[in-house]
Amino acid sequence: MTSPAEELREQVRAKYAQSARAVAGEGDGCGCGSGTCCEGETEGGKFGEALYAAEQRDELPGAAVLASLGCGNPTAVAELHEGETVLDLGSGGGIDVILSARRVGPAGAAYGLDMTDEMLALARRNARDAGVTNVHFLKGLIEQIPLPADSVDVVISNCVINLSTDKAAVLAEISRVLRPGGRLGVSDIVAEDRLSAGERAERGSYVGCIAGALAKAEYEAGLEAAGFEQVTVEFTHEVADGMHGAIVKAVKTATPAARGLPVVQPSPRAGCC
Repeated sequence: MTSPAEELREQVRAKYAQSARAVAGEGDGCGCGSGTCCEGETEGGKFGEALYAAEQRDELPGAAVLASLGCGNPTAVAELHEGETVLDLGSGGGIDVILSARRVGPAGAAYGLDMTDEMLALARRNARDAGVTNVHFLKGLIEQIPLPADSVDVVISNCVINLSTDKAAVLAEISRVLRPGGRLGVSDIVAEDRLSAGERAERGSYVGCIAGALAKAEYEAGLEAAGFEQVTVEFTHEVADGMHGAIVKAVKTATPAARGLPVVQPSPRAGCC
């Protein structure tokens, strides 16, 4: 019997597979680049390619830009350096992996992790078209990252952690793969603390990046429990009443020790998508 969490994950996978096929010209025209597929995708520049500067978009193949589904621009805040190893969780069409690969240079590496075959195929094609060679795309779940412990300098993500049904596992895995002193710099949808899980679900679907969002205090507590310090959650733009695009930053402690603080998971709502 399929669990509610598995059903939600399959809804997410199916929707983003559809988006990848549409961008590749294989779908029904419901690609997020058209502004018709992803919730709020182009409205007021809240989601997608509009959140990248023109010069960044010019660095990329058109398909990578069209496949941008995020709520921010993590490469603009991750402070990447030459020679670093970067991991992008939920890498989609590869836009942030390609941008990261160019910033860390030939001595560095950029990994992209995605669970959707169609997105991985699109990302690999985009990387070839962009002419970057220091990239590696992996299939897997962000709750079970297929990389060794202490192997990554920076973890980025663009509006993906909110889609997980086990955010405590995601944050623990991020901490595991980061080297001591490694950095987290992600864009995500985050709720104001005043909103209950039910109120978040009323504002949008789970697969549309709204219903599954953590509140600000929940995010901060979850990161501290996973062994992070210097935790900040900064709202950047409102995407719905009390729901914001946000920049989330943290540093893995030199000797991580979870503090036992709970991560409160928003309750999945059947049929929310």
